[in-house]
Amino acid sequence: MKKVILCLLACVVLLGAALQAQDIVGNWQGILKAEKDLRVILIIAKDNGKLKATMYSIDQGSMALGASAVTLDGATLRYKVDMIGGSYEGKLSADGKVLTGTWSQGATPQAIVLARTTKETAWEIPTPPPPAKLMAADADPSFEVATIKPNNTGATSMQQLTLNGRDFQTRASSLADLIAFSYEVQAKQIVGGPDWIFKDRFDVAGVPDQEGAPNPQQVRTMIRKLLAERFKLTFHKDKREMSAFVVSASKGMEKLTPTQMNGSLPGIGMRPATGGMTLMVRNGTIGDFTGFLQTLVLDRPVVDRTGLKSKFDFSVTFLPDETQFNGHSPVAKLADGVEPAPSLIEALSQQVGLKMIAEKTAVEVIAIDHVEQSSAN
Repeated sequence: MKKVILCLLACVVLLGAALQAQDIVGNWQGILKAEKDLRVILIIAKDNGKLKATMYSIDQGSMALGASAVTLDGATLRYKVDMIGGSYEGKLSADGKVLTGTWSQGATPQAIVLARTTKETAWEIPTPPPPAKLMAADADPSFEVATIKPNNTGATSMQQLTLNGRDFQTRASSLADLIAFSYEVQAKQIVGGPDWIFKDRFDVAGVPDQEGAPNPQQVRTMIRKLLAERFKLTFHKDKREMSAFVVSASKGMEKLTPTQMNGSLPGIGMRPATGGMTLMVRNGTIGDFTGFLQTLVLDRPVVDRTGLKSKFDFSVTFLPDETQFNGHSPVAKLADGVEPAPSLIEALSQQVGLKMIAEKTAVEVIAIDHVEQSSAN
């Protein structure tokens, strides 16, 4: 008799859990009050008995943000959106119509209430824009028009380097930054030049002289030509042994998820996070990521020995040390009681399965033969 009773109780518990999971399935929407109100849509479904979710921030576009770690524990729903480094936790109301919870993305969580929708009340998800027309793969573009202006804001590092469609823009870049980006080297690999190429800052804007959006290598080609034409840059390449960081694959590589994005260009950005900051990589290769690290974050070259060529979406949350960001950490002093995030080396290993070690190795250097100041325009 006891076995029968225990079996019945277990069946009741399992049935209750199944009903709860079913109750959460559906479309939800609410307004996130950030710097401006953002309408959020959450679609929850079941796949092979497991919950899955997709989120949309429709005032910021039509991109579907796939959620991970979707769980319903009692009346508490939790999920993460790894692509943007965010997470949600909320409680389902007794009538199953409202989720009251908190969206966490950065240092300050935001309250959000999600209401179950009907066909009549549901907001429309915007139609995705057509993919950008790409520049021909064999094209050899230059800047059709480019402006170079001094940046006197007092910035000590490059603040922006973006390509929006066909519009290229960089802000507070030194000439060394542009050399480092276009030739895929670190600042210490640039030797023999005058001090001003590291100290003076410029804002550069331009568009290519050929149709379509350029790929990363075509962007680098345009910058190389600009440096030769406007700064009269000439150099030769050499090999020198120096301290570098070497990145290789280790355990946990499954945390590197294939990109959810289309397009030829990677997106790499930074945002505040509890205990430190988060680097976000979207549609990027490991080479794109190591290039970003050696250009903006680390004080020495970074060598990619992973052998990985695919594009990924991933995030790394860490607390910078005094050697990173040229000694100007973007993270303010942590408040009392805030747990510090791990170091970059620890975070790479723990969060995405990349091993980074310091060692001396032979690296290519850019030895400058001639360079001139560009006139402002």
